[in-house]
Amino acid sequence: MKRFLILALLLIGSLMALAPSSYAAEKKYESWNAIVDEMDTILNDAYDIYFMKDVERAKARVNNAYFGFYEKHGVERAVMSYISGKRGTDTEYQFAKIKRLMTDGASNKVVRNEIDTILKMLHEDANELDGKQESGWSILLASFIIIFREGLEAILVIAAISAYLVRSGHLAMVKVVYMSSLVAIFASILAAIALHTVFDISGANQEIIEGIAMLLATVVLFFISNWMFSKAEAEAWKSYVEEKVQTAVSSGSRFALGFAAFLAVFREGAETILFYQAMLIEAKEHMDMVWYGLAIGTIILAIIFVVIRFGTMKLPIRPFFIGTSILMYIMAIAFAGGGVKELQEADMIPVTSVDFIHSVEVLGIYPTVETLVPQIIMVFIVVVSVIYYKAKHSCKKQ
Repeated sequence: MKRFLILALLLIGSLMALAPSSYAAEKKYESWNAIVDEMDTILNDAYDIYFMKDVERAKARVNNAYFGFYEKHGVERAVMSYISGKRGTDTEYQFAKIKRLMTDGASNKVVRNEIDTILKMLHEDANELDGKQESGWSILLASFIIIFREGLEAILVIAAISAYLVRSGHLAMVKVVYMSSLVAIFASILAAIALHTVFDISGANQEIIEGIAMLLATVVLFFISNWMFSKAEAEAWKSYVEEKVQTAVSSGSRFALGFAAFLAVFREGAETILFYQAMLIEAKEHMDMVWYGLAIGTIILAIIFVVIRFGTMKLPIRPFFIGTSILMYIMAIAFAGGGVKELQEADMIPVTSVDFIHSVEVLGIYPTVETLVPQIIMVFIVVVSVIYYKAKHSCKKQ
């Protein structure tokens, strides 16, 4: 609990340190509609360029609207905080859909219809955002949503790994997980500074960094969850302890556990800090409500951490290991979808829409073939792994 509070204090300290950022200088629009009006001009310009058969320059203009305005000037954050995460995701995919159609050489009429669709979405969102009274309670709720949404996955990973290490008798290794989380906080602070002040990293490169981090986390979490499940049977665990097999405390596995904690915190850390920077600038007389929302979200995340970390300690070995490994499997599958989505936003992976699927952010489910296929493959691999370990255990019994 003490270590969790240290993590929270580091996050708060970083927000206070970075508050007077370059973002403030970039805010030159009096309303969300003013930003969207400029995006309107850019997207219509993109269509005119596409009409003239200059596909690459047309796509570059769409990217300018997305990275240069939707992300840079906080429209995405505002939509996800004050409207819904699903709306933000749907808008991101509409941008991607337009670029895919341009790449595929779609007819002018089809591209025009899709641009009209996104302009309608953007103006609807701008009207709703401008129409909202910036009450203290709405800011508190938005602040809470940011820290809870961005922090939940990290807390689940850290708590599950910590509980597993304590239950398996490797209490000393818990420090590796906590220290990795602390290092990730510092790395997030440095990344937040770099993104908008030192290196001026483009929005596309930011998405690439986040996507790669999530895909790495997928591999590491799958490795850990597989190992946990292999020890789920009491006999397997007893054999492990008696023979003092050092697989789980070898340098390689020690690195894997620490790396999983690092990636879980780092992958959204810098973006979370930047979200709060923008919110602190916009909150004006309700700035205290930003801190209250952050505090409430942090407390709830701490409770979730404590429940998983300590509440599962009394469970029998088999349910404990199975439950923990299932959680890790789910997180790995979610990260697989989220990682691909980030790379789609950076134009590294194409977008093929699946209209009958709806976004479920918490599970990393998004309505595209490219995000769903790796998740289906992951589910297949998990099922095969479970069958393999069950069969292996049955053979040993016989």
